[in-house]
Amino acid sequence: MLKFDEPQCTNPSCFFCSMKEPNPFRRRSKLAAIFKEIPRTESKDHVLVLSGLWNIAMSEPDDPEFPSLGLFECMSKLIQKSIKNTAWLLKDQNIFIPYYAAHIIGSYAMNKEDLASLAVESKVSVVPALLELLRGRISWVEQRAAARALGHLASHEKSFGAVSVFEEEIVKLSMEIATTCLKNVYESFLGVEDSLRLKYQSDLLTRGLGGLETENQKAEEWGIQLQCWSLDLLNCFASRVNRKSPGGIGLIKTLCKTELGRSRVSEVREVIERLCDLSRSSDDWKEMALDTLLLLLKDSNVRVAQVVLQEYHKIKYSGLKMSSEEAQRSIESLWEVKVERKKKEKLMSETELEERRKMVKSLKKQGKKKFLMGFVEEAMEIYTVGIDLCPLYMIRDRVVLYSNRAQCCLLLKKAESAISDATRAFCLSGVDDPHGKSLWRRSQAYDLKGSARESLMDCLAFVDQRIQHSSTERVPYYAAQMIRKQMKDTWAFSGFDSKT
Repeated sequence: MLKFDEPQCTNPSCFFCSMKEPNPFRRRSKLAAIFKEIPRTESKDHVLVLSGLWNIAMSEPDDPEFPSLGLFECMSKLIQKSIKNTAWLLKDQNIFIPYYAAHIIGSYAMNKEDLASLAVESKVSVVPALLELLRGRISWVEQRAAARALGHLASHEKSFGAVSVFEEEIVKLSMEIATTCLKNVYESFLGVEDSLRLKYQSDLLTRGLGGLETENQKAEEWGIQLQCWSLDLLNCFASRVNRKSPGGIGLIKTLCKTELGRSRVSEVREVIERLCDLSRSSDDWKEMALDTLLLLLKDSNVRVAQVVLQEYHKIKYSGLKMSSEEAQRSIESLWEVKVERKKKEKLMSETELEERRKMVKSLKKQGKKKFLMGFVEEAMEIYTVGIDLCPLYMIRDRVVLYSNRAQCCLLLKKAESAISDATRAFCLSGVDDPHGKSLWRRSQAYDLKGSARESLMDCLAFVDQRIQHSSTERVPYYAAQMIRKQMKDTWAFSGFDSKT
């Protein structure tokens, strides 16, 4: 059999040949020389080298070899060259280079503080170059990679100082990107006809494999990542700690750990309402929302927590009034259930409690009858009387009364009241066996309010609860319709799509 020798590479500065060099000293020497040479020379092979380095950085981000040989300086110079020399950027496949360079920096700065420190302390610091990309000098694709890299650099104590030199501009850019990037991604890519999209962006999204569906899915994913990473970068300046929740709620929680932050957050009613909705929903972030509200409640100087239960007697017995009637009613209701009612029921005789139990059973039947006859307001009044009379130990009956009153509120278009009653029923039923009807009713109430995400989470929890209780249970048609509706409404780019 004839054997053909592989063609020998004649380029003494070939990156891939240098990687195969068996002598470690020679290998490092050759690679260091290549990293110095790449920004100064022009070659079609440069994009292949960057692609290879990107793969290595993504798979081995903690390996210090390449960073120690001048890699960061090389990447920084390539980004600067891309910004300053448009003709070079548009030649051959050089358009891919700034994207790969930014990601290579971000990957090596991700975990190891010493590598992040090396990135900002190299002869040509990476921060100014990344800042150029964050400004959107090329496109949202490179902006995403820059936000990721700067976020990693800002998360480490040793490298934060170099990033904080540009704090004012980075904070401003991060806020702007977080609020406008989804619209930008839609208008410049997702909302554009396939034939008019920039080919290099399509190739990056699909790894060169093509496919419109994959392209759209990845563009959506990258747009959301750009928003999250810009919030994460902003969060680093707020806390100097890289939190694990860059989706906005983590940033608010971080701000609420300072007196000034709590004061500012409490002044924005929309934020407080969002936290309240999130804390009583089935969303994954509800625990963080609860923690954030607790931080506000514990601060006696914050308006949200001017009065807590422990001090309510000062208002109750001094003839004082809160500035907000709604807050006054809420705190009075809470005080009545948690303090006064418990005291009263402890003093009741068994006979009196039994009489109340019978009256509650009768009121439940009367309320149901009125509801079925179409007298919704009368049914709601009957359920309210039943709630007032029902002893606290009759948990199941209280669950039904609150849940049924929530249904009445739904029909009367009182979304907030329906959410409140459904939440009380849901909480009383317990986490292990949540009340399915209350989940569904709260999902409907959130839908009525226009809170698509919360509605979707409750609807999914409702379906999951039904399936767990029956192996043959199928997803109800009405629940499937709700899921489809909310999936459409919670699509990150729905607000920019004229067809939705």
